[in-house]
This record gives sequence, structure tokens and C-alpha cells, in this order.
Amino acid sequence: MYSFQQASPADRRPHPEQRNFQRVSVNLPGRLMLPNHEEYDCVALSMSPGDVFFACHARPRAGERIIAYVDHLGRIEGIVERLTEDGFVITVNATDRKREKLAAQLTWIANKHELGLPEDRQHDRLTPRNTRTELALDDGRHYPCRIIDLSLSGAAVDIEVRPAVGTPVQLGNMRGRVVRHFQEGVAIEFSSVQPKEALTEFL
Repeated sequence: MYSFQQASPADRRPHPEQRNFQRVSVNLPGRLMLPNHEEYDCVALSMSPGDVFFACHARPRAGERIIAYVDHLGRIEGIVERLTEDGFVITVNATDRKREKLAAQLTWIANKHELGLPEDRQHDRLTPRNTRTELALDDGRHYPCRIIDLSLSGAAVDIEVRPAVGTPVQLGNMRGRVVRHFQEGVAIEFSSVQPKEALTEFL
């Protein structure tokens, strides 16, 4: 399982980009805009919460600001750090909260097959804006958690405890049960398919 962690000094290259996180392969399509407002299709090939490598026909200059919309991740903006033969690397400009959310999203993408929640599952993933909530057990215990992934039929949450598989739980106002464990937390299957309105507190 992959979990974002600070790269060790030995892993860091002496290049000015000096990123704080190791990148993972993502291969996500998107579209980006240069400072002159020209738009290009692109693919984010590898990414961390601190930087992105885009494959793209655009040839921006180092230091220019890029705005990109990447599938499953939304808006990403940053400064071009360096160019390669087939693309360029940007340093992501984001608040700590946004960077934390990116880390959760990228962790999900990197681990999705091991989590047992394939891309072709019944309901599309939704991107939660409000990721902080509580997981409640029937015995009255409540645990703070962070939503990594959300759909109309289930969720994956980053949580320190690991209720046993099959344990009934409540996430916000949604009832469900734990269906599997993974490194960062647990996957939950809702008792019934939720109307999108039921997820509004997170979206």
C-alpha cells in the first residue's frame, strides 16, 4: 500500500524543484491554461501534493503560472519548475488544507486496486470538499476521521481505529458497515444507495 510520506534527504535530487513528497504514477487526463490563455489537453503522469509532471504539447517558460483541471482531482495551479522533452513539472501552489486533500486523493488513486474498489464500481466517486467528520459505532463510540473517497454506495475513510469487517457504522447521517481494512483506514458500504442530497454536507 502506498501512503504519502516525506522523502528522505537521500531520495531528494539536488535539482531546484526539491520536492517534499515522493511522486506516484497517476496517468490522469486534464486540460490546462497558460498565462496567455491558450488551452491544451494534458495528462498528469506523476504527482505528489507538492508537484506534478504533465505530458503536454504546451511549451511554457520556467516560472510561468499554470492552471489545470485534472480528472478526479479538480483544479491544480502552480509554477513551471522545469521543462522536459515531452512536458514539464510544476510546483503546486496550495494551502495546507488543499495539500492535505490532494494527499488523500492521491493515496486513494495509488491504492485503489488494493482497496478492492475498482474504477468500474457501480457508482462514480465524488470529490468531497468537507473531508472531516466522525465515524459512529452502535455502542456510542465516536471517532474522528477524514473522508478519502465518497460515492452514493460507500466511502473510504482515513481513521486510526479498525472496526472489524461487518461492523455497523454511521458516517455523518449515513448508515453502513465496514467491508475491508487498508493501511490508512477502512472502506464502508452504505446500507442503501444514497441520494446525492444525503451527501451535501460533504460536497
